[in-house]
Amino acid sequence: MGEHRGSRRIPKPAHPRERREPLPWQRPKSGEEDPEAPQRLAQILANPNYRQADQDVDFLHRDDTRSVRLELDYWKAELLLQQHRISGSVVVLGSTRLPEPVQARHRLQEARAASARDPGNAELLQRVAAAVRIEEKSRYYDVARELGRLVGQAGERRGDGRLVVVTGGGPGIMEAANRGASDVGARSVGLNITLPHEQFPNPYITPDLCFRFHYFALRKLHFMLRAQAVVAFPGGYGTFDELFETLTLVQTRKMAPLPIILVGEEYWRRAFDVDFLVSEGTVDAEDRDLFWFAESAEEIWNGILRWHENNGTPLLEAR
Repeated sequence: MGEHRGSRRIPKPAHPRERREPLPWQRPKSGEEDPEAPQRLAQILANPNYRQADQDVDFLHRDDTRSVRLELDYWKAELLLQQHRISGSVVVLGSTRLPEPVQARHRLQEARAASARDPGNAELLQRVAAAVRIEEKSRYYDVARELGRLVGQAGERRGDGRLVVVTGGGPGIMEAANRGASDVGARSVGLNITLPHEQFPNPYITPDLCFRFHYFALRKLHFMLRAQAVVAFPGGYGTFDELFETLTLVQTRKMAPLPIILVGEEYWRRAFDVDFLVSEGTVDAEDRDLFWFAESAEEIWNGILRWHENNGTPLLEAR
């Protein structure tokens, strides 16, 4: 049927971007109109203050825009973790200096060879002694790798989303845990940090789930937000930092209790003498029970499952 007589014509919808005629501001003022205009315009366009705010890196790095950077540091990882349905994590901490055993043996051989060429050098002798200790502890690389496999195999069966391994994204123990998850085709997370010197994430993190933070505080927050267990292998300052942060949060009940496992009882009893702290009265006896020791991947994983069963929060069931 044709249009009724006298009805108004409905115009064709405009193109969402293109125009038949350009708008006045789409053409710069020409040099014919003002010989100085092109140079003036170039100065305006080149000025950093003309950059769009969210594309102006210099502006975003000012001291007074720190709150914006903090928010971005939080939200990028949070939104992507939600998108990938990551609902829980087993956080694995440990030294970047504990390589896989074959590499540890190779480094020990190199240290001994260097010392043999200069037998009176005390520094080289100390390096040999340290390399011996590293080689002894390198067995924990295999333990962390097996733990990554166990968590990875179980994680996809979780009813309310994925349970994944989360590490700091670096080499050593962190690499081993991410690698174990990768061995069984499971996803895992790496929370890397920007440092003054060049550094790289380990290659076994799921590419979509490797994040780089500017602020240690926001990285720590993301370690804890989904944590349902924290497993600390032998490590140094960084491992201690994350471990004691977790113990403090649980001790003060700022966060709900969760399994905290220290792997390598001989190492941890020397590095962290909690019985001494209890005897000195600087922590309470009940705080001694915030963690326990383990040696094997099966012992760690079974302990985590049992703790959650006893807590009424079965780890692999939807809640």
